[in-house]
Amino acid sequence: MNLRIPGPTPCPEEVLHAGARQMMNHRGPEFAQILRRVTDGLNWVFGASSDVLSMTASGTGGLEAAVVNTLSPGDRVLAVSIGSFGDRLRTIASTYGADVVSYATEWGEAADPAEIARRLDEDPSIKAVLVTHNETSTGVTNPLEAIATEVRARDRLIIVDAVSSMSSVPCPVERWGLDVVVSGSQKGWMVPPGLVFVYMSERAWAANARAKMPRFYFDAAKARDSLAKLQNPWTPAMSIYYGMDRAFELMRAEGLEGIFTRHEAVAGYTRERVKSWGLKLVPTDEGFASNTVTAVWWPEGVDGKSISKRAREEFGVVLGGGQGKLDGRIFRVGHLGWFTREDIVAALDVLERLLQDAKAAV
Repeated sequence: MNLRIPGPTPCPEEVLHAGARQMMNHRGPEFAQILRRVTDGLNWVFGASSDVLSMTASGTGGLEAAVVNTLSPGDRVLAVSIGSFGDRLRTIASTYGADVVSYATEWGEAADPAEIARRLDEDPSIKAVLVTHNETSTGVTNPLEAIATEVRARDRLIIVDAVSSMSSVPCPVERWGLDVVVSGSQKGWMVPPGLVFVYMSERAWAANARAKMPRFYFDAAKARDSLAKLQNPWTPAMSIYYGMDRAFELMRAEGLEGIFTRHEAVAGYTRERVKSWGLKLVPTDEGFASNTVTAVWWPEGVDGKSISKRAREEFGVVLGGGQGKLDGRIFRVGHLGWFTREDIVAALDVLERLLQDAKAAV
């Protein structure tokens, strides 16, 4: 199976094998060593000098943790959305009682740092900005460093969904001045779903001391206190930690620059290949096109869902579809985590053949 969705992503055999090992005492010394190594690996990838927290959950759980650990009901926040997952982060904040002000672009566009700055200047009551780094629903990567510069210049918190970007494209949390950053094991980390990673800056911890939103399982302070003892506050997804431990060995062998370069090169190849067929990318400005997933409009007159079905059933190529209002209108090719150029070439060869068949039928 050539799994080309933007998550969950394929996993190396050695990672799957590591995850199949027997259980151990999750509060014993052997697991403590694994947790320390995994945390050191997270700190390395995030570019953090303080420990990144890990929690057992999906990416959405990590986003919920980011919100409830730094905000109080009634806090005014600016939710920046460029697609489906930006909408989700906005909904989480609203669900917990935040006073949400929305800045939403057309799907396919990136957020404008100057527009964010303007809105913050107009409304000094805004305490935090919520933003998605890499929006997989549209294949767009926001200019996060520039956005963070504007937010920090106005002394507001910046809370970032980096679920599908961290470990695949640069996102150095301290160098860019980010406050809360969330990622998930099922994306570029080459590991099955089950763990989320949450970085919190000193400013975020200060906000945590004041935050009044309800939390129990996702209490970051409990997670930090337990990590100081090399434990989790609750029973962890131990098999995923085993896999992460092995995945970090592979990532360190390749190096961060090697990882980033591989993603950039294959993303560029994918974009050029689909454009050579006369297809149009969903991102309106290719300068903001994602290096982890390529989103493409289906051509007029073809049944995209039928093509995707044939790719899956006849050739074992699994493409991502459109979400929300893009359902049936676009396809997405995931290229993040564990993949080779040959994997992408094979998937695109199948897609090209099926598109030719469909156009001939039309």
